[in-house]
This record gives sequence, structure tokens and C-alpha cells, in this order.
Amino acid sequence: MANRRGATWSLEAQPWVGKKAVAHVTARLAKWELRRPAELDDVVLLLVSSVVGDGGRHISVHLGEQDHQALILALSHQSDAAEVQDAVLSRLHELGAVSCGTELTPDGRQIWAVLDCAA
Repeated sequence: MANRRGATWSLEAQPWVGKKAVAHVTARLAKWELRRPAELDDVVLLLVSSVVGDGGRHISVHLGEQDHQALILALSHQSDAAEVQDAVLSRLHELGAVSCGTELTPDGRQIWAVLDCAA
């Protein structure tokens, strides 16, 4: 995330952690004086619940900003995680993600969405 603002949070992989992730992302967007997208809660909750479902002990949530767009990425830290179902990516698009995707990496499964934060 060179040349852009960013933040990362390591969180316990529990069903309730989605709300904590929403609070972290919301606070950081406010600190950066960016508009909070109406769909933010639903997008973050979906990203987090997807990686929590991989069964690890912790997850991480990453936030980056560039040109008034927020990239929100959730990482499972489970290298043997399953592929994301197409329904999850379709739902992210329905929620208003400008773009979204998923990838299996040596660090685990990551799933991400980009939201428009322009005023």
C-alpha cells in the first residue's frame, strides 16, 4: 500500500468481531475525513464473517485509501482455507462495492472490496 494511507487491525476470530471491525474502519475513515458509505457496515460484516468462517484463531482487517476510495481487506491467516463462494462476491457487488475479489495466499485467504468515499 505504498503512497496511500493505510491501517491494519489484528482481531480474534469470533462471531462478534465483525462489529468491532466496523467500528475500527468507521473511526479511521472519520479521522481521514472521508465520507462513510451507507453500505460500509454490511460490507465489513460480510468480509469479516467470510474469513472468520475459515476457522483460524485470528484474522486481520486492512484498510487503504486512495483517491477517495477505501480498500477493505480481510485476511483469514489460514493457508488451507476454502475458496470464497461466488455468492459472496455477488453480494458485495449488490451492496455497492466498486470492485471486489478474493485470493488464496501463503498467509491465508483474503477477500476485499473497494467502496467509494467521495462526498
